[in-house]
Amino acid sequence: MADFINGFWNAYVMVLVALSIAFCIFIIAFNMRVSGKVGELQPHKWDETLQEWNNPLPRWWMYLYWLTIFFGIAYLIIYPGFGSFPGIAKWTSVGQWEQEMKKADEQYGPKFAKYRNMDVKAVAADPEAMGMGKRLFQTYCMQCHGADARGAKGFPNLTDHDWLGGDGSPEYIKTTITAGRMGVMTPFKDILSEDQMKDVANYVRSLSGLSHDAQRAQRGAQVFAENCAVCHGPDAKGNPLLGAPNLTDDIWLWGSSEAQIISNVTNGIQNRMPAFGEFLGEDKVHILTAYVWGLSNKQ
Repeated sequence: MADFINGFWNAYVMVLVALSIAFCIFIIAFNMRVSGKVGELQPHKWDETLQEWNNPLPRWWMYLYWLTIFFGIAYLIIYPGFGSFPGIAKWTSVGQWEQEMKKADEQYGPKFAKYRNMDVKAVAADPEAMGMGKRLFQTYCMQCHGADARGAKGFPNLTDHDWLGGDGSPEYIKTTITAGRMGVMTPFKDILSEDQMKDVANYVRSLSGLSHDAQRAQRGAQVFAENCAVCHGPDAKGNPLLGAPNLTDDIWLWGSSEAQIISNVTNGIQNRMPAFGEFLGEDKVHILTAYVWGLSNKQ
């Protein structure tokens, strides 16, 4: 993009805009004149018999064209559009956004601020606060976690008690919303053979009672102990500090099929939740934390 903001492109835009306006002025001025005798038929024909009268364009119509040109010139003087010239109004989209945000903060800020010093669990019990939290969730979170917060493939269900990287406490939820999270699983495509990955996939399926090949699962136990236990634990119950999920329950973030597990082991996983702390601010994060905590801790 740096190539499009240097001096050449600035001059290019200015010349292009100026020539466009000059061309419009020329076309309008040219069509205001009438050559030949007014009221006579023009000699040229279309479709054998179609002719037109030699009459000037209606004056009111021409004035409208002139008005649009004057409006365009005035717009380019007041607002940005003529190369890098900022316009005498100094308007920017960022400036307008900041003004709107400031106005919104002045109007709605006190509504969020009144919950600032309340305990998260107390906020979760307040119907008005939960209404505000729900609207925040629907604006910033449901695109990934769903309108019902039950998640989707690769995006956790927030209504149960299964939490990656933490215990589901208000402090954990607030930290996650504020700073975001990065989930990474190492790819084993250059470490394990195809047979070993299939073996460990069958072993993992056996841990949660899913159908599996018993012989492959038996071999996969050793593969798991040597390569996977360091994160998921020797009992495969996961490690919240590392964000490694429990592989012995029936909760599968990416799917429980043999093919999906093999794909995860082969290619690894990289999943990221963006940080909202700086964007939303402390007061909104506090209310959103209470709402999310309340989803799995119904009052």
